[in-house]
Amino acid sequence: MVVLQFITDNILRNPPLLLALVAAIGLILQRKSVAEIIKGALLTAIGMIILNTGVNLLTGSISPINAAFQATISGDVVASEGLNDVTFTGSYGGDIGLAMFFGLIFHLLLARFTRAKIIFLTGHMIWWFPFIFVAAGVEGGLSGAPLIIFGAICSALYWSFMPWVLRKYVWAVTDDESFTIGHPTGILSLISGFVAKKVGNKEKSTEDFEVSKNLSFFRETSITGGITIFVMFIIVGLIIPSLVPEGSNLMITSINQGLQFGAGLVILLQGVRMLINQIIPAFQGISEKLIPNAIPAFDCPILFNYKPNAALIGFVVAMITSTICIIIANVTNMFGLILIPLVITSFFECGAAAVIGEGQGGLRGSVIGTVIAAIVMVIVMGISVNIYSGTIQNWMLIFGGNDFSIFGTIAAWIAGLFT
Repeated sequence: MVVLQFITDNILRNPPLLLALVAAIGLILQRKSVAEIIKGALLTAIGMIILNTGVNLLTGSISPINAAFQATISGDVVASEGLNDVTFTGSYGGDIGLAMFFGLIFHLLLARFTRAKIIFLTGHMIWWFPFIFVAAGVEGGLSGAPLIIFGAICSALYWSFMPWVLRKYVWAVTDDESFTIGHPTGILSLISGFVAKKVGNKEKSTEDFEVSKNLSFFRETSITGGITIFVMFIIVGLIIPSLVPEGSNLMITSINQGLQFGAGLVILLQGVRMLINQIIPAFQGISEKLIPNAIPAFDCPILFNYKPNAALIGFVVAMITSTICIIIANVTNMFGLILIPLVITSFFECGAAAVIGEGQGGLRGSVIGTVIAAIVMVIVMGISVNIYSGTIQNWMLIFGGNDFSIFGTIAAWIAGLFT
């Protein structure tokens, strides 16, 4: 148990080290020299750290908006009567760890003996999906060994089959069949891609914007993203003054957050390029020797490197669409509790969905596909926060609206059938 806890805490929940080990194993299987193995493993870890740094900067620049909305309406939010995400982990952390461990074994067996030749390598999601499915089991009335087995099977099935289903949509964007995406954007991206293919037009891409020479700086994704966040902070700050820290002013705060977002994009995209250049060639050893024809599934920011304009457009479109839907839901008391804007889900999950939509239907497909995905995002979030009322409702209010909400709700229903 001590060894398992060590592996869980220090390797499986440590993406740079996890991917470095995967790269090293792949290079060893290819009989590379010691120097090449060390170089490949270390550069993979460094690339992942750079990517994570970019993600943290991006999340840090947009999370104050979410926090401001949450603080403003917190008096109206129906709090969980049971556990919250922190106390849930304290009470069920051991079950989650065991579900993750056995789920990974089952996942590798599925990759070896089924057509879903996927190795799920999004480190933090290897923890969060057992977290979600164990919570679903608790909501359904499971406990002990059945709860652990339930969480393990649900996690393994997700890790294996969602990236497999999504792979062709990913390949349409990347023109590279050597990897796919392992991230809770799955259903939203599938919806966006399906809609975009029906109504889109590939002739006009999100990356083909023509601007005058005086506005050519808008071609730089980091600048466009920074300006977008600057404007968003100005608008939200005028509505919710608490967005601005005490002792500062709205203009300076908005400028700083915009600059942070732009810097985060630059760092993230650099990390993505570095990671892909190292891990994909190294992974060939695993694909050839251990699990023939297997491909890795990575975090969704990998996609942003291919269609950065689509990712930004998706974020803006999702924020506008979902906020309108949330206002309607709150005014009509549709879900019986107050929802808050899904800023983080709008950026990562819907940003990825917009990129997938771009691959199927260009600019128009990306926009329309994201609108539909954002509407679905609010609906499934509203349903899931009620399903998880006794465990992680507050966590779902912030990070839901995606595969966590969709498959977590389904899992809770299935768990209830066994009890």
